[in-house]
Amino acid sequence: MILHRYFAKKYILFFVAVLTIFSIFIFLIDLVEQLRRFGNDVNFQKIIELTASNAPATAYRTMPLIMILSSVWMFLSLARSSELDIMRSIGRSPVQFLLAPTFVALLIGIISVTVINPIVAATSKHFFNESDKISSGRNNDFSIGAEGLWLRDGDETRQTIMRAASSNSDGSILYDVSFVTISGSGLPIRRVDASSATLKNGSWLLREAKIWPLNRDKNPELESFVQKSYTLETGITLEHIQNSFGNPITIAIWDLPQQIRNLQSSGYSTRRHLVWQQMEIARPIFLTAMMLIGAAFSMGHIRFGGRGVSILIAVLLGFILFYVRNFAQILGENGRLPIVFAAWTPPIATLLIAISIILQKEDG
Repeated sequence: MILHRYFAKKYILFFVAVLTIFSIFIFLIDLVEQLRRFGNDVNFQKIIELTASNAPATAYRTMPLIMILSSVWMFLSLARSSELDIMRSIGRSPVQFLLAPTFVALLIGIISVTVINPIVAATSKHFFNESDKISSGRNNDFSIGAEGLWLRDGDETRQTIMRAASSNSDGSILYDVSFVTISGSGLPIRRVDASSATLKNGSWLLREAKIWPLNRDKNPELESFVQKSYTLETGITLEHIQNSFGNPITIAIWDLPQQIRNLQSSGYSTRRHLVWQQMEIARPIFLTAMMLIGAAFSMGHIRFGGRGVSILIAVLLGFILFYVRNFAQILGENGRLPIVFAAWTPPIATLLIAISIILQKEDG
């Protein structure tokens, strides 16, 4: 038990060290990127805020690489200090001193999904909202519930609130839609109902629209009129809608099932969210497998040489498996692979590869 605690503590320390180094590196790179994008539009304090909001998502995505590098660093350190040789000499098998790091890696994966994921979702949503506001100069808010889709578009002088009962799969067409325009003083000035609204080139193209001018001195119904085609300008883009409704990283894992049900009832495609949900559930297995990949190539006898080549192979294999997982995610989102297959095959395959390499190297 003492030995297991020792290896567990070792891996936690190396993981924290690599995570800290990666986080600093990611923050500095993203700071330069945000300065390039928004340096002329906002002050440096706002740039820091944007960077701090975006960095957690980047670190979260690169967690598998952090796992493999911390594993390589730890087992290389143990090999150089001959601790692994001592363990072998007293009859300890590699499986025994891998139990504690494996448990820690699995625990890190569970914590990352249950605790870190909601934090990343909140910071990512804040980053997307703030960056869109700076880029467009408008306030664009999106939400979805059982009653339909809600969107808000506008600036300091005028706001437009939109509600739609449903949409097509990518959010470019809204059905059974209502628009209420509010002046800068907070008074409604126009209402528009339409059977559908299509987003095209900075405007909504409405079909079968009925328009009510809202004026205190006149009867809105008497002043209303109907047009088969009507155009409303908007600052909302399809990218804004897809980032808000279609980017599952902005939704906490605990809220994802309800969000999927809301999207399904609104007619929006949920395949991307379903793939993300399954991949998040499988994340602990993938992180554990990446740790074992690092261990497989770095826990050999130091006197045999070839240490640099083994570490290089471990890192390259880690990158390959990391991108294979991302590629499988894309294929799953595009419908090229079944959702469960796309989400679970890379983690399970990586785990089997790691176990086979460890057994082959240690037991021949």
